[in-house]
Amino acid sequence: MPQSLVIETAVLPVKPAETLVIYAAEGAAPGGAGADLFAASGIDWARVSGASRFSGKPGEILGFPAPNGVPAERALIVLGAGKTTEAAGLSTFTDRGGSLMAKLGRAATVGIVLDGPELTPAAVAEMVAGLRLRHYRFDRYKTPKGDDSSEPSTLTLTLYVNDKPAVDKAIADRMTVVEGQLLARELINEPANVLGPVEFATRIEALRDLGVEVEILEPEQMQALGMNALLAVAQGSARPARLGIMRWQGGKPDEAPLAFIGKGVCFDTGGYSIKTAAGMEDMKGDMGGAAAVTGLLRGLAARKAPVNVVGVVGLVENMIDATAFRPGDIIKAMSGTFIEINNTDAEGRLVLADALWYVQQRFKPRLMVNLATLTGAIIVALGHDYAGLFSNDDELAAKLYAAGLATGEKLWRMPLGPAYDKLIDSRFADIKQTGGRPGGAIVAAQFLQRFVKDTPWAHLDIAGTAFGAPGTETNAGWASGFGVTLLDRLVRDNYEK
Repeated sequence: MPQSLVIETAVLPVKPAETLVIYAAEGAAPGGAGADLFAASGIDWARVSGASRFSGKPGEILGFPAPNGVPAERALIVLGAGKTTEAAGLSTFTDRGGSLMAKLGRAATVGIVLDGPELTPAAVAEMVAGLRLRHYRFDRYKTPKGDDSSEPSTLTLTLYVNDKPAVDKAIADRMTVVEGQLLARELINEPANVLGPVEFATRIEALRDLGVEVEILEPEQMQALGMNALLAVAQGSARPARLGIMRWQGGKPDEAPLAFIGKGVCFDTGGYSIKTAAGMEDMKGDMGGAAAVTGLLRGLAARKAPVNVVGVVGLVENMIDATAFRPGDIIKAMSGTFIEINNTDAEGRLVLADALWYVQQRFKPRLMVNLATLTGAIIVALGHDYAGLFSNDDELAAKLYAAGLATGEKLWRMPLGPAYDKLIDSRFADIKQTGGRPGGAIVAAQFLQRFVKDTPWAHLDIAGTAFGAPGTETNAGWASGFGVTLLDRLVRDNYEK
C-alpha cells in the first residue's frame, strides 16, 4: 500500500519523535529553538561542522545518532538552508521541503523546528508544498512484495512554528494548488491503455464536486461545429475524441473569463509520419498541457478563487489505421482555414487550432494561454529547465515570466515574426503545418497564432518540462505537473480582486 503522509503543526516545546530536524543557514550555526536543542545535545558545533565540512548549503545534511538530552529516538538531523535572500523568492523554501523529504529514510515520526525569522507563514507553506510534492509516488501498478515492513505505512511530520493559526491558513491555501499539481502528475503518469480521451473526460467530470461546471463534447457535436482539424488527428484511433470544457465562476457574472487551453494527445504514435520506437512509450505524456489545465481548475475551485476561468482541453489519440489522416491531406479547420498536412506527427497544433478558435468564439475571453508538449525543438533550444513562452502581448508575457520566476516554473520568451510566418505558407492550401527543421518550435507557435485574433494570447511549449526531465528537489518521479503552480500564481497576482 502507498505510504500515507500526515503533516501537522504545533508550538514549542518539541515533543519526542523518532527523528528531529533543525536547520542551519549557510555559514552559520543552528539558530532559535534549534540552537537550544543542539546545545542540549552536548555536541560541539564548531568541531563537528568543521570536521565534516558542513557549510549549510541547500540540501546539505549532517546527521547524528540521537544524542542524550534531545527528544529524538533515532536521529538528530541538521539540514542546510542555504542563504535566504529576498531575490531568491519563496520557491527556495519549496526546495528545502523537497530536499528534507529525500533525507528522511524510513522514519515514521519526525519533528521539524521552523522558528527562524525568515520562516514566515508563506515560507512554511512552501516547505510543506515541497514535502508533499517530493513524497508523491506513482506506484499503483506495483504489486507489494510479501510482508515488506521496512517502510512505515504512515509518515507523520510535526512542524514546530511560531504562529500556528497563520501557518495553518497558509498551508491550507497552498495545498489546494499542490493537489492540483499532483492531479496533473497522476494524469500524465497513467498508461495510455488506462487513460484515453474518454477516460480523461471522466476524470474531468469529477471536478463537479468542487463546483466546476463541466461540459464534454463528443465527435458528433464537434463535427457540427466544424472542428475538422482536431477530429482529423483522432480519426485513425478506435477511441473517440472528446473536448473537455471546465468553467469556474468565482468572479462577477458578467465578467469575461481568463481562458486556459491544453493539448490532450493521450498517446501519439506520430501517425503515418511515425515516431521511432525508442522512447515512444513516453508519448503517454503528450497530454501534459491538458493535465496542467485540469489541475489548475481543480486548484482554483478548491481555494474558491474570486475570478472567472474557463479551461478547455482537446482530447485525442493519434494512431494509424486505414482511416488515419495522411501527409498531403487538406483539412478545413473550424476557423475556415484550409490546412495542408505535411507531417502527421505535428498533430498537437491541429488540436489547439480548433480549441483556440472555439474558445474565442464562444467565451470572448480576456486572455488565452495554451499549454502543450508541442515540439522536441524547444528541448533542443532550452533543455529541461525552462519552458518556451511565445506571445502576441508584451504585458501578458511579462506577467507569465514573473510568475515563472516566483514559482520556479521558469519560462523563456521566444520570438515570433513575419519571417517565420512565411515558412508555413502552402502551395496548395492557406497554411501548412510545419516549415522544416530550423526554428521548429517558433514555426509551431506561428501556426497557432494564425488561429488567434485580437485576444491577448500566450503559448507555452512545455515539452521539456512536463515529463522526463532530470529529477529536482521536489520531484523524483517522471511527470512534473508543470504549469499548475505557474498559472495559479499568474491568476492570483494579476486577476483576482
